[in-house]
Amino acid sequence: MAADFHRVARSIGRARAKINLTLHVRGRRADGYHDLESLVVFAGVSDALAYTPAGNGGYTLAVDGTADLGPEDDNLVLRAARLIAPSGSGHFRLVKTLPIASGMGGGSADAAAALRLVAGEAALTCPAENIGADVPVCIASRARMMRGVGEALGPVLDLAPLYAVLVNPRMAVSTVDVFRALGLKPGDAFDRTPHPDVSGDVLDLLIRTRNDLEQPAIAVAPIIGDVLDALREQDGLQLARMSGSGATCFGIFENRHAAVHAARGLRLLHPRWWVRPTILR
Repeated sequence: MAADFHRVARSIGRARAKINLTLHVRGRRADGYHDLESLVVFAGVSDALAYTPAGNGGYTLAVDGTADLGPEDDNLVLRAARLIAPSGSGHFRLVKTLPIASGMGGGSADAAAALRLVAGEAALTCPAENIGADVPVCIASRARMMRGVGEALGPVLDLAPLYAVLVNPRMAVSTVDVFRALGLKPGDAFDRTPHPDVSGDVLDLLIRTRNDLEQPAIAVAPIIGDVLDALREQDGLQLARMSGSGATCFGIFENRHAAVHAARGLRLLHPRWWVRPTILR
């Protein structure tokens, strides 16, 4: 499959998993959206997207894997291509390895990869927030602060790499349901404490921060609590937290060996879970 994937494609892009190391909810706006502050990094695991331009016929998409991406009109890859080049045409082939609805921005990363493949550098100036809240930060896939509903990005950050294990219990979690469980009404404030500056030791920063959606997500999907407990039982763990609105959780470990060892143990204990050791940066 890999050889065929590379042979037929004109261009190939990686869609790296987005991890919210922190996620602070500031409140809910009058328009119903939530204002957030989040330190975002990217993992070494990814989907892969191939693109071959065509003379006419619009854009099409084939997906390798068992993921159900929903109706074609709602697919973020096709929406991205049609936004950046509405009169263009071509065929996309997506190798889907990241779990869907998992708090890792997989669909947004796929859309960002489509923007880069179709538009190149022009993708950087695309109104990507019109596709999805996480798409702007996924275009460059570099560590930075993300604010508002995802449209306000801070400068790229040069963070020390983090040795991590990502765990998803193969359960899709609805972001809408998680925010509903948080319980804010339009106009409500939640926590206005300033997010700590991103400087110095990253682990120290993480200890002083949080993911405000973690407890609401556990209320929606209690298995998230089981994932966090399983991570906290591993040797060498420094911190365990949920990413985004779940259900993926991450553990930060002392070194690469500890992360790989923990991933091996978690796979043995929970063979149905999606478990990946990786580096976050």
